[in-house]
Amino acid sequence: MNPAPRSRAQRRRDTEHRLGHDVDLWVATASADGTPYLVPLSFDWDGVALLMATAKDSPTARNLETGRSVRLALGPTRDVVMIEGDVEVLDLDALPTERGDRFAQHTAFDPRVLATPYHWFRVTPRRIQAWREVNELPGRELMRDGRWLVRPMERR
Repeated sequence: MNPAPRSRAQRRRDTEHRLGHDVDLWVATASADGTPYLVPLSFDWDGVALLMATAKDSPTARNLETGRSVRLALGPTRDVVMIEGDVEVLDLDALPTERGDRFAQHTAFDPRVLATPYHWFRVTPRRIQAWREVNELPGRELMRDGRWLVRPMERR
């Protein structure tokens, strides 16, 4: 039997915890001709946007640069957070040093020290959904148009 569904406020708290503590997520992009591409990448969340990095000549980088939107997934399929967001592409030296240091500390990965050229990709969420089981499908949307729909302390 499935546990009782969490309130939307609890789902938001759980989502923010996952954003702050998880290290890797799935990145879904598509090429200009519609070819899908799915890869895991490390990320860091600063409370506003997710920061990722990948080799600038990779299919993911090309898709993110061209499309400027992305779909991300955190967690297992029975406790998933889905994020749709807008992408900003940054050269490695365009990011403040402190922000790059924070990413490297959180992910144990620093693209700034690699010989292969990388880009940063900052993703600002537009939509966030979270659910565990079918009983959490109603109310799964936690953010729409970049705004949280529920305060974390509400009990609905």
